[in-house]
Amino acid sequence: MPSTVRVSNRAWKALKEIAEQTGETMQGVLERAVEAYRRQWLLERANKAYAALRSDPEKWDEEVAERREWEAPLADGLEGSE
Repeated sequence: MPSTVRVSNRAWKALKEIAEQTGETMQGVLERAVEAYRRQWLLERANKAYAALRSDPEKWDEEVAERREWEAPLADGLEGSE
């Protein structure tokens, strides 16, 4: 669903320059930029949550214990039994 988004003149010029240099449309450049920003934002949020978890020794111990439980099925002796 196409929509209109206002951008600054600076952003528009940058979009136009990148589009001309890459042969992409301005819309394509903008979509890729938004996706890259979204991924970066998600990773930053995950890193903050991980750091908070790691700073709480009790919760961190629970996390480590849960990982060990999940690792058990990986070591169930089925490797190479194909």
